Amino acid sequence: MPISIFGFQALWSPVYLGILVFITILYFLVTVKWRDKFKNSEPLKSKEAIFFVTAMVLLYAIKGAPLDLLGHILFSVHMLQMGLLLLLIPPFFIMGIPTWLWRKIIDLPIVKPLFTFFTRPLFILILFSIIFSFYHIPMVFDFVKSSMVLHALVNIILFVSAILYWWPVSNNLEGTFKFHGLKKIGYLFGLSVLMTPACALIIFSDTPFYETYTNGEAWLQAMALCVPMGTLSQLNLTGPELFTSMSTIEDQRTGGIVMKVLQEAIFTGFLWFFFYEWFKNEQNNADEITAKAILDRKEMAYHRHNPQ
Repeated sequence: MPISIFGFQALWSPVYLGILVFITILYFLVTVKWRDKFKNSEPLKSKEAIFFVTAMVLLYAIKGAPLDLLGHILFSVHMLQMGLLLLLIPPFFIMGIPTWLWRKIIDLPIVKPLFTFFTRPLFILILFSIIFSFYHIPMVFDFVKSSMVLHALVNIILFVSAILYWWPVSNNLEGTFKFHGLKKIGYLFGLSVLMTPACALIIFSDTPFYETYTNGEAWLQAMALCVPMGTLSQLNLTGPELFTSMSTIEDQRTGGIVMKVLQEAIFTGFLWFFFYEWFKNEQNNADEITAKAILDRKEMAYHRHNPQ
């Protein structure tokens, strides 16, 4: 059965698209047209604009386009959404906002202490993995899918926690903590390890976990999150099996595999990107780095021969 039966609004989420377009226009107004109104602002870099627009396009693709509707029908598509939402979009979002604007946001009286507390690397690493794993506990997952407000709130919490998790490896803001070199690899590897148990349980389970994808009544309740009730009430639907040839357990296992493979692919891609940025910086600033290294050696030699 084609998903087009759910109608234009369910397939393309025009209101959500309008919100993202508004946010994108506001971004360019603040960073270009109104930039002079902010102290210590800098011209918007092309790569920052590309990162931000890419983040907005991906947000619409996974939460507004037909992929979002499919995520309520197939658990494997839901896990694809989660992988992109939590592991790919946050670093693009962080790198897309200019550092001077991040400084303005972070220095707000209420934001600064909370931001400093929640971006401690070990703390946010563990917290993010706990939130992700807790969300995919069957009882919690099914409960969240039963309420539009709760579903939106939990998605916001997941996305914000993902931004805080990615901050120590993606930000370029002076005066804030950032991992360099091998420490970035260790940090990303830490999340990979912490996410593995949840993915393994999903992959190797012999029984379906989620009522949302197995129980017709629970599934229809979850579908109401993206399909207008008027449209849904006119359709004689019994469950997601009408739209797929995969069994529920196959779909569940595929979802676990998709999340794990996507996570490894994204982490590998960003590690290459970070390495390229580091290598480019070394090449462009070779003379300055060499001069600083020579000066540091001279200072060390001086202190060694002239102890206080």
